[in-house]
Order: sequence, then C-alpha cells, then structure tokens
Amino acid sequence: MVLASGFALATIPAIAQAGTAHSPEILELWPGPPPGLNPDIPIERRVDDQSRDPGVYDRWIRGIARPMLEVWRPAKPNGAAMLIVPGGGYGFLSYDNEGVSQAQWLNARGITAFILFYRLPGEGWQNREVVPLQDAQRAMRLIRSKATDFGIDTKRVGVLGFSAGGHLAGSLATRHAEVVYESIDAADSLSARPDIAGLIYPVISLEADFTHGGTRDNLLGTGATPEAKRAASVNRRVTSETPPVFLLHANDDGAVPVANSIAMYEAMQADKLPVALHIFEAGGHGFGVRLPANLPASKWPELFAAFAAGHGLIQPPAE
Repeated sequence: MVLASGFALATIPAIAQAGTAHSPEILELWPGPPPGLNPDIPIERRVDDQSRDPGVYDRWIRGIARPMLEVWRPAKPNGAAMLIVPGGGYGFLSYDNEGVSQAQWLNARGITAFILFYRLPGEGWQNREVVPLQDAQRAMRLIRSKATDFGIDTKRVGVLGFSAGGHLAGSLATRHAEVVYESIDAADSLSARPDIAGLIYPVISLEADFTHGGTRDNLLGTGATPEAKRAASVNRRVTSETPPVFLLHANDDGAVPVANSIAMYEAMQADKLPVALHIFEAGGHGFGVRLPANLPASKWPELFAAFAAGHGLIQPPAE
C-alpha cells in the first residue's frame, strides 16, 4: 500500500496492521508540511501499549508529525461516513479504544470510518490552540473531496469524538466555517461542517470549574487568558449552523464531569437546535465500547445509530 503523498506505508510504525486482520488505507491530510511546522523541533512517533491483556491492544500514540486518516471500509457500504476523533487529553491519541474499536462497529453498520491522527498541540507547533482544528477541518473537506472514491454521500458525513476528541469534534461542529488555515487546493473549497456530531464523554468547557485541566493546558498552554479559554469552550461557540449533536456521559465520570455534556446540551437547547443527551448511572470515563454488557451505558452505539438514522445519516433499522 502507498500513501497519498507517495510515501511507503512501511515508513509509518505498524499500528493498524498489528493485532487485526484489517489493513486500512492511509490518506495524508496535507500535501506538504502541515501548517505551523517548527523545523527546529523534531517530532518522533511513539506508541505505548497500555493493555494488560496480551490478546487486546490498547495503544496510545504520540508524536503526530504527519497527520493522516486511516480509512476503514465496510463490507457493505451504505453511503454514510464517520470521522472518528480519539481522545487523550490532547497529549496522546487513544488509538485502539477510541479509534479501531469504533471503526469496527461502524463498519458493521455499513458506515465508512475515518480515524483521524490529529496533531498534538504541545509538540512544538505554532498557533497550538488551532492545530487540532486545522486537521479536523481539513479531514472533513478531504473526505468530501474523495466521496466518489469511497462510495459515500457528501451530505451524510458525521463526526464522532471521545473525551478531548469530543472537544475537537465539538469544535469542528461549531467552528467548521472559521478560517484557521490558508486554502491549499480544491478540497478546501468544500464544507467542513459535519452532518451530525456524536460527543462521547466530551470535554466541552475550558473555562468552567468542571473543566479537565490537562486538556485545557495541553491545548492552550498553561496560564491561558480567560478570553482564550472562553474562545475554546465548545458551548460558547454554538450557532444556528451547528449540526445535530448527540451527547453521552456517565454520571460517575471522575475525569471529565458530566457537567460538560450538560453545558453543551443547554447551549443547544438555548438556540433550539437538535440535541440528544444520555446520562448513565455508571461507566466512568474512557470506556469506548468495552463496558460489560450488564451496564446500560454499553448500549450507546445503538442509541447513536438510532440518532444517526433519525437525522438521515443512515437508514433506520428494519422493524
């Protein structure tokens, strides 16, 4: 397999192939150096497996020098697509738990999945506060520009983000039209607005007392001004152009309090925009799709699929 830019896949550590029979395609976001590159600060890929089970990977990825998309094609595509945004507090990407596992269940429902390897703002990039949003906007436009190649409908492309990835997915949903980088090719003339947004135990506010401090500081740097925190708070950026939003949280989340999802729900409600909020009693944080079946929160993919069907992304299940 060859990358879009001509680089061999072997130049990237074997992340996708190990532990799975699936060999996803790779699509680089930028034809040249990404915006804000500081050539004096080398960025080296690092992959750390957190799993204690030898049969299950749980890799965290740092050092994203070349942002890209992993394309996971379903056996029976239905024309819908989903941009997957793993979390990790803007300090790493939770690749398996909030990337691969999500691509697999989406593929099973006929949805083409794109896992976003976005740049981590604290790794030496200029204008760090918009670096992840640059990649997310570019990813949505690139997906739409290649819709024919992937067999997808440009009006049926959603985003699904987790934790800090939920903050980025929410930022894309609310700031899709904001100019954060200079146009480089025809893809940048396309809309970056997702048709729906799924925010799973998301970080929303960076100014409230219930914020996740690590996410805030990794994105904005320590000592950010009140104005910068407010500008990066997703609930402050809701407009009439914000797409339908699905929110999911566990009440016992000890890392990112449920107040984050409630704040986003209230912001959507204030503007009378389509929104669904699901709060479960138990589940903690970072559960992905790995909760025991006896916990009600484990059923969230079915709820999200129903939400997606209700807003025209996929066909509703047969009765």
